Amino acid sequence: MTPLRQRFIEELVLRGCSVRTQEAYVHQVYQLAKFFRQPLDQLSNEQVRAYLLHLARARQLAPSSINQAVNACRFLYERVLHREVEALRQALPFTRKPILRPQVYSTAELERLFTVGCAHPKHRAFLMTVYGAGLRLNEACHLKAEHLDAARQQIRVVQGKGRKDRYTLLSPRLLAELRAYWRLFRPQHWLFPATRSPEQPMVDATGQRIYYHAVERAGLRRKGGIHALRHSFATHLLEAGVEITVVQRLLGHAHLNTTSTYLHVRQERLAQIAGPLQLLDLSPLPPAS
Repeated sequence: MTPLRQRFIEELVLRGCSVRTQEAYVHQVYQLAKFFRQPLDQLSNEQVRAYLLHLARARQLAPSSINQAVNACRFLYERVLHREVEALRQALPFTRKPILRPQVYSTAELERLFTVGCAHPKHRAFLMTVYGAGLRLNEACHLKAEHLDAARQQIRVVQGKGRKDRYTLLSPRLLAELRAYWRLFRPQHWLFPATRSPEQPMVDATGQRIYYHAVERAGLRRKGGIHALRHSFATHLLEAGVEITVVQRLLGHAHLNTTSTYLHVRQERLAQIAGPLQLLDLSPLPPAS
């Protein structure tokens, strides 16, 4: 490991970045060095900018991926190599993300997903937990039985995104499903352990595959990855009249603007709404003479 790489990792740790963020940033700056085959501290701002343009034009990466590279490069050159901040930020701007409304499932589709789509009790319990508690995939994979508070009907999410703990819902129906699952499998450490290594939690890729297989078995249209269940959780709560600030806390969003993206209206709901013209008592025009 080079001294610069070591300093970069140490600075990430001291700033309290999560392990996943550390891994992502290290990967991004490694790709930058690999692209130019030069020491990172010898690259100019213009060279780094050219690399980001390469990611956008040649590799056609998504804005979120490019912004992760921007964040990693800014961190390296601002925090570790101490370059002039304003010049660096002008050279390495963030990519504007398109505004995409989350796609959600209707309640009828979710009923089909959990019944027809889930052939295995563990898969059904896992997907119901993701939806019923509005969890991120990694949060669901790292649940433990001790995180379930049946008396208060809450699930404690430990060190979720942003390294924050929070509480979310544990409905009686989900609790009954998890109890039935526990009686069948008796997981010892993780609530949803890896199949071949029960001492380890289920990996994200396995959880994603469970979701895709269930969607296919249920004959449903894909609406993105498993995160669509979290989108559905938030949307259904808002449609049920739950205050947006409460939904924000359940989801673990730092900013209310993030939660407000769920204030869209599903197509099924649009079909039920009468247009304003329907409220007017209008007589037809007489035929033209």
